[in-house]
Amino acid sequence: MKSVFLLAAITVAALGVLVALPMAFVALQAVFPHLAEGSLRNPFGAWAATLATPAALTLVGGTLKLGLGVAAVSALIGIPLGALRGLFQVPLARLWDLLFLVPFLLPPYIAALSWTMALQPRGYLEQLTGLHLGPLLFSPAGVTLAMGLAIFPVVYFAVSRSMAATGARLADVARVFGAGPWRAFLRVTLPLALPAIAASLLLAFTLAIEEYGVPAALGSQAGVAVMTTAIERRLADWPIDLPGAALLSLVLVALALTAYAVQRALVAGRGFETTTGKPAPLARGRLGACRWPVLGLFAAVALVAVAAPLASMLAAALTRHVSAGLSLDNLTLANFAALFQAGGEAWQALSTSLLLATGTALAAGAVGLLAAWCVAGRHVPGAAVIDALALLPAALPGVVVGVGLILAWNQPFWPASPYGTWGILLLSYTSLLLPYPVRYVSAALAQLGANLEAAARVHGASAAAALRRIVLPLVLPGLAAAMLMVFAVASRELVTSLLLAPAGVQTVSVFVWRQFEQGSVGEGMAMAAVAVGVSLTLMLAATSIRRGRSA
Repeated sequence: MKSVFLLAAITVAALGVLVALPMAFVALQAVFPHLAEGSLRNPFGAWAATLATPAALTLVGGTLKLGLGVAAVSALIGIPLGALRGLFQVPLARLWDLLFLVPFLLPPYIAALSWTMALQPRGYLEQLTGLHLGPLLFSPAGVTLAMGLAIFPVVYFAVSRSMAATGARLADVARVFGAGPWRAFLRVTLPLALPAIAASLLLAFTLAIEEYGVPAALGSQAGVAVMTTAIERRLADWPIDLPGAALLSLVLVALALTAYAVQRALVAGRGFETTTGKPAPLARGRLGACRWPVLGLFAAVALVAVAAPLASMLAAALTRHVSAGLSLDNLTLANFAALFQAGGEAWQALSTSLLLATGTALAAGAVGLLAAWCVAGRHVPGAAVIDALALLPAALPGVVVGVGLILAWNQPFWPASPYGTWGILLLSYTSLLLPYPVRYVSAALAQLGANLEAAARVHGASAAAALRRIVLPLVLPGLAAAMLMVFAVASRELVTSLLLAPAGVQTVSVFVWRQFEQGSVGEGMAMAAVAVGVSLTLMLAATSIRRGRSA
């Protein structure tokens, strides 16, 4: 039992440092505005000045409006495409699935910068067609569309998988008893998919209100004010407003947690199963005469959501001088070559991100494995608390994690602190991405059962030995896939990098962001292209590992 409690203690300590400590300091700073001075005087003194103002209401309203708008755009695109993919034999179906993964891999801030290059006055669209869409892009509707095109795959994959699970078989039964096609869809197929639809739309809403990059890139020109950018400004602009940043962070967390609570309530107990105890066979219908219109619809969405931003990114990356426009004489590989010049700024940023991503994958994988093992096997009392702490970062906006780490580690009473070093970035990335390995390993453990580990314990193995010799080899494929995903996301994380990167330390995301601020668009987009290529490769590898494990 000693090894069980030792492993549990290590897990609780790690989760305390990664999750509980930052959130505790956000709450403390919000309640005690002079906490940074080492004083607990005037509790709740900043609440009225921060929250009871028209500006605060504007931020909350703008955040909710953006979240609801993005959810609506995601629904308009994702639900029809997902229904077609799940219920019918869509031509090139696997290709569309792969293409619609790309918006996940293309960081939203890079997509926003790519749309800027394409649609602004004298942008690539105007060079090719004589038209530009600057007024649309730099408007609330444009920001909503840009984010919706990045987030709609959340809805698409949820709807397609849900409807594929039911197939057209049950709807066909309804049609045998006299229902028309639309009535069968509305009365049978759609109700079965509603929990998945509602959960995916709430997830799209949550992702939208947590997003920093797109509002920061487009919001100032579009007149969009949201809480993520307001929190960052309170920490970056003088005078620094720590109580205000902490209070707005709590409000944003409350919105995100509310959305997640509603999502879980909708999903809980809403599943279905076949009465035979066997999986229902997939029974996708034929499109018939609608084959080509459906193919055109998928191609149009892929063109706008995937091909256009990628083409804009690559065009900028291959351009010698942006002002010279699109021409053969202006094409160059110099921007890519500059990235790999040893000792250069770009090479240092790339190396830093790769090292941090590797460290994050290892740390998140280790903590996630321990947390999932403690929870799945109910090895220790308080497993529910460990589970809650391990999954809480899924509902925490990155800007809030950054605020919490600043407040937690920028205190004078610590004998040593990671603040001001690359270690603070490692903590932030690990905290944000911890839910990936927890979910993957938990799913793998749920399939194993407790018999194998119990047998090892009966034959004298300690809990640590059973974990190392029995559990780890069996869950390793899922853990490896999760770690690859953690690496891919950590290598281009933006908001905490901007908040926490110490002087002289740049990551890929910070490098791209600052290149745009300085006008060096080509080199910034070349770095973005490399980051997307790495993310795509790793995501495909993770998908291949998961499929190989389930085969």
